[in-house]
Amino acid sequence: MNQGQQTAIEGIYEVCIGVKEPISAIQYWELFGYRIGQVGELSQAAAYQLYGVNSSLRSIRLYHQYADHGLLRLMIWQNLPNEGLGMGSMKVKGNRWATTLTDDVLNILNHVEEAKAAGWAIKYTYPHWEVIYNKDKKNCPFIEPAIGVREMLLLQPLARQVLFQRFGYTLPHYGNINRNSALKTSQFTHMGMVIQDDSKETLKFYDQVLGLLRVRDDVETSYESSLAGREIFDLQPGEKFYVTAFDDPRSSQTNLFAARSGRMYIVRFPSFIKLNSRFEAAQPGCLGICLYTYRVRGLNLYCDRIKASSVQNYTNTLVNEFGEMSFSFVAPDGYFWTLLEAS
Repeated sequence: MNQGQQTAIEGIYEVCIGVKEPISAIQYWELFGYRIGQVGELSQAAAYQLYGVNSSLRSIRLYHQYADHGLLRLMIWQNLPNEGLGMGSMKVKGNRWATTLTDDVLNILNHVEEAKAAGWAIKYTYPHWEVIYNKDKKNCPFIEPAIGVREMLLLQPLARQVLFQRFGYTLPHYGNINRNSALKTSQFTHMGMVIQDDSKETLKFYDQVLGLLRVRDDVETSYESSLAGREIFDLQPGEKFYVTAFDDPRSSQTNLFAARSGRMYIVRFPSFIKLNSRFEAAQPGCLGICLYTYRVRGLNLYCDRIKASSVQNYTNTLVNEFGEMSFSFVAPDGYFWTLLEAS
C-alpha cells in the first residue's frame, strides 16, 4: 500500500477461535501467557451483517503481555452452525493454524503425553529438528553451534497449534515470551493457511491490495527434505509444497533481524496433489480457529481498494462486538478476513 495514502497495516492482529463455553478455553490459554481483556456482544442481526452468521455473538479478547499483535479472540455463538476443522488433516484447503514460540518445547511435550495418557482428544508430532535459515550450510557438530528450531504440531478439537523453540539464534521482534506463564510461551508469532494455485495469482492480493511485505516466496518443502513438514502436512513420497510469507511492512526482505512476528504463511500445494476443501469449517460461526484479523489505519481506503479488487464477497463497514469499525471480506483464495480500524 502506498505510504502516501497515510494507511498502514501491521502483523496479524488476532486469531479468532470459536468455543462452546469460555471458561475452559480461558484456563487453557492462560497457560500460554494470555489474559482476559475486552468482552463484547453483537445481536443476531449485527453478527449476520459482519460475519454472515445467523446468531448472536459474545466475544472475549485475550491479551498477551503488552503485544499489539498475535492476540486471541474467543467467539461464543448462541446458535453454532458448524463443528469446525477439529483434529482433521492439515493437508486441506481452508486449513488454519497458529504458531507460538516457547523456551521449553519438551515441557509442552510432557503435558501433551500426559494428556494423551489421560484420554484427551489430542494428536501431536514429536518436536523435530529443522534448519530454517541457511539450509545449505553444513555445520560441524560439536564444534559449531547448532542453529535451528525444534517444532511440533498439536491438534485438539478447538486448537490447531504449531510450537517451536529456537536454538543458536534470536530474533528481537519475532515473539516475546511470557516467562511467568506455565508453558513459557510468546504471543502467536505466525499463522498459516493452505491454498492450491499453480499460477500464484491469488497471492498478489496480499501484497498488492493489502500492502503486506512478501519476505519469503516459494520456499520448497518436500517429503524427502523435511521430517517435520512430512508429519505436519501428511506428505507422501514425492509430494511437496511451497511456502510464501507475508509480513508487517515494518519488517525487511533482506535483514533477518528486522523480521517481525504477526507473519502469515501461505502453504501452496501444486494442483497434481489431491486436496479436500474445508473452507466452510474455518470461517466465523465454526468451532476452533475460524478467522484472522488485521488492524489497519485508514479502514475506508482499505475497503475501497478491496472492493476494487477481484474480491467478490464483502460487507459494509460496521461496528464489531468491541465497538471497533470493521470490514469483512472473502479473499480471492477463499479465506474469510476481517479488518479493524486501529484506534
